[in-house]
Amino acid sequence: MCGICGELRLDGRVPDLPTIGRMLDRLARRGPDHEGSYSEGPLAFGHRRLSIIDLSERAHQPMVDAELGLSLVFNGTIYNYKELRSELQGMGYRFFSSGDTEVIIKAYAAWGEQCVERFHGMFAFAIWNIGTQRLFLARDRLGIKPLYYSRDGAQFRFASNPQALLAAGGTDTSIDPVALHHQLSLHAVIPAPRTILKGIRKLAPGHFLTIEPNGRMEEHAYWQLYATRPAETRSEEEWTELIHDALRRSVKRRLDIADVPVGVLLSGGLDSSLLVALLAEQGVAELLTFSIGFEDVPEEKGSEFEYSDQVVQRYHTRHHKYSIPNDEVLKRLPEAVTQMAEPMVGQDAVAFYLLAERVAQEVKVVQSGQGADEVFAGYFWYPQMVAERGGSDLERFARHYFDRDHAELLETVAEPYRGADYTAATIQQLLAMPGAETYLDRVLRMDVTTLIVDDPVKRVDNMTMAWGLEARVPFLDHELVELAMQLPPELKLGSGGKHVLKRIARGLLPDSIIDRPKGYFPMPALKYVRGEFYDFMRDILDSQAARNRGLFNRAYVDRLLTDPECPDHFTRLRGSKLWHLALLELWLQLNVDECH
Repeated sequence: MCGICGELRLDGRVPDLPTIGRMLDRLARRGPDHEGSYSEGPLAFGHRRLSIIDLSERAHQPMVDAELGLSLVFNGTIYNYKELRSELQGMGYRFFSSGDTEVIIKAYAAWGEQCVERFHGMFAFAIWNIGTQRLFLARDRLGIKPLYYSRDGAQFRFASNPQALLAAGGTDTSIDPVALHHQLSLHAVIPAPRTILKGIRKLAPGHFLTIEPNGRMEEHAYWQLYATRPAETRSEEEWTELIHDALRRSVKRRLDIADVPVGVLLSGGLDSSLLVALLAEQGVAELLTFSIGFEDVPEEKGSEFEYSDQVVQRYHTRHHKYSIPNDEVLKRLPEAVTQMAEPMVGQDAVAFYLLAERVAQEVKVVQSGQGADEVFAGYFWYPQMVAERGGSDLERFARHYFDRDHAELLETVAEPYRGADYTAATIQQLLAMPGAETYLDRVLRMDVTTLIVDDPVKRVDNMTMAWGLEARVPFLDHELVELAMQLPPELKLGSGGKHVLKRIARGLLPDSIIDRPKGYFPMPALKYVRGEFYDFMRDILDSQAARNRGLFNRAYVDRLLTDPECPDHFTRLRGSKLWHLALLELWLQLNVDECH
């Protein structure tokens, strides 16, 4: 786990190393253990390291293989690196380190661009070929690790977060109207390649990018996810055992590949609780678990301790439980927003930030349950969408997911940002892609490959890495996901969602956890906006910076401020529309305005 950055000059000049230094400063929290840089001709790399595998200096980056003429910066973990290393040694390659970083270099030398198809893990990396003067960048299949880039006529730059690119200077920071439409309609999801800023783009999951010496860029998909039934018929028992075995393998991979202890972020929900049970099956003694809770409001509890405590009691974990008062949440909110690679409205982004701060004092690696709800249909809106019989795929989805319909979005933004219904066009295109058998298959495939990437997965990476903590997500193991996408819909939607996981959990977890209604990482103060939190959001939206930016229609903002708890002022996914606007404006003030 690390932070990576680089610059490739396209104008015949050499890179400016102080620019790499400024980028590294904005990546320091992702990699507190070592900083390194490298330059050769038109190329410069920067790297901040979080030491997880091969803790020695031999595994420091940027890593240069002089014999092969290749250099690399890499963020992530390759879980099958030992098997690949043995295969490559059999082909005659010699290794000078014992971790997964060097395996990527040798794999690229052996198999070229197709090396990514052999990697099992989460990764974002860049390889420079000194001989061909060619830059190669790749991102893992499910976008667990981030990779942003910017380009103009003079140079191409990349980094693990947009803040590093902004620190380099010269980036177009004007608002992308298409991305703004997505931000306000899709729960702050802006699908690749766009970001909210016109001058910054991101590599799509399951893709690689090459840049030739003449500056020509080519992007290719190396992985596609299909959601169709297999030719052979399987019983529910057979499906359950197949998923159980795949989940065991996934958890074991993410436990074994680390030279440091591994803990679990235990929310008290089915997914993280099941991870604890499966790790206990692996024989992990004195497993470290971590939970966080916030203040209650009359409408909603601020913690799920009553459930996480039951898991702790059953498996005798070394548990750490943190309760955060609202005044600390408010005080730390700007700090958390500064660490967001992109503006994130999910309440649990701030929760993960505050939890990760404490967890990082105990361990460097945790397992987390992100992805299970999208892969196995755990959210309340999936059965609602499936039950709809009228309308197109897009209409069925939009009625239950979009935060704002297009008409309301036109009311939300100021005149310069009003345009076509970009979000509807994007979702329609994604749902129409071939290779998904039923409506639920089409929705879940889109969710797993696109929406989840820029919502919960991005939040977890950002907020854990802000404290030098690596979060591993077993439910997003690509082999498990490929198998789960073949499941008949009833094995997902049954039992109120995640039927097959509930079958696996029966006997491993208390029935009260398995049969409880689906819970959500609660932070009520960002949903029911009152008191100091209301004053905070009002001050942001009434600030001179917000008025000068002119992003939102003032009449709409005033309507939200007049009655933030009006039912119409909550989204279909139960989020506060006032928070959505305030968060975006605050992110721009903290991350863009302060760079100028």
